[in-house]
Amino acid sequence: MEERLGPARVTAEPARRFARFFGPGLVSGASANDPTTVGSLAFVGATTGYGMAWLVILLLPMLAVVQAVAASVAAVTQMSLQQAIARTYGRGPALLAMVAVAAIGLVTLGADVQAGSEALTLLTGIPFQYFVIPIVAAIGWMLATKSYLKIERLLAWLTLIFLCYVASAIYARPDWGGVLRSIFIPRFELSPLFVTGAIALLGTTLTSYVYIWESIEVAERRPDSSKLRAVTTDAVLGMLVAGSSFLFILIATAATLGTRHAAIATAAEAAAALRPLAGAWDQDLFAVGLLASAAIAVPVIAATNGYVVAQTFERRAGLALAPSEARLFYGAIFATLAGGGGFALLPIPTISLLYGVSVAAGLATPITLILTMLVARNRETMRARPIGAPLVWAGWAVTAVVTLSSLVFVIAGARQLLHA
Repeated sequence: MEERLGPARVTAEPARRFARFFGPGLVSGASANDPTTVGSLAFVGATTGYGMAWLVILLLPMLAVVQAVAASVAAVTQMSLQQAIARTYGRGPALLAMVAVAAIGLVTLGADVQAGSEALTLLTGIPFQYFVIPIVAAIGWMLATKSYLKIERLLAWLTLIFLCYVASAIYARPDWGGVLRSIFIPRFELSPLFVTGAIALLGTTLTSYVYIWESIEVAERRPDSSKLRAVTTDAVLGMLVAGSSFLFILIATAATLGTRHAAIATAAEAAAALRPLAGAWDQDLFAVGLLASAAIAVPVIAATNGYVVAQTFERRAGLALAPSEARLFYGAIFATLAGGGGFALLPIPTISLLYGVSVAAGLATPITLILTMLVARNRETMRARPIGAPLVWAGWAVTAVVTLSSLVFVIAGARQLLHA
């Protein structure tokens, strides 16, 4: 039986009792606003203008639903989603989920490390390649030697930096009438640009590591049944707060590069599009936001891969354990960081890399979403307390949207190949 250690090791002072059940949702939600999300939103805004603002708004309740399902499963079973899948359906489905999560996590981490390095390049002028290894090494050291609660508090505070994207949208002087029309009068085209943009946005925001990490943190806090509502509320509010900047990133980019539908390939081009202030502040403000999003997401992705791999094989896992006490857990973390660092050094423009990873995530996400919903309705796993009907319908609706979007993307791609 695996020992659940890490975030659950907290002191009993009254000031910290509240923190035991509130906080996972904010950090998990903030990790959804990683550089792949920022890059995809910037790319979509630059190429389609305000045309997909309605989808960005729709993403927030979709994300909140998935987070609530994940938190409910973890609170009731006191297991992460990966553990629940393995206990309910056996090693085969657990391996399928592990591969889907770990593979997308690896390439997402690589894209995020490259974006964080590119942000430092924007701030210093030093080539991004010089920052990749130090970033990977620093995060590996932090995860292996520091209490996660200290890291979590820092990451929660970093979410305030996302306010720079709100300022970017306001100072970009967008056509607010056009924004409102795009939100309330949705339009969708079966063009490669719109189809790919939709699957990228769904994939980058509903990516599996986000809700699996939510389940890991909740499970390790071992909340009793009286805290279930508080846990699900934290999951929903955390995602809504962290995701509130999504629309502003799209608006700011659409108001600048989107006016001429100019695709962007590098972080510098995205920085030039987000102009909240005059002079160098436009570039620096975007770079700081990009760096903060990488700082939040990279350790979460690496740790999620560690948990998923270790829990699939029923090995010890926990950030409070020393590497010698959880070899597979930390081995997976270090392998993800090393592989992601190598991936980050590939000669692929940052925004193009972030966008491509988002599309890949969108194609893989239905696997874990379907397994999550099946677990959430399993009466034996959920101790005769499966999630309620409203959450069931909402969860399956989200799963259907993501799955159908993936199928449309695949069909559109096949047609394009046949007519090439």
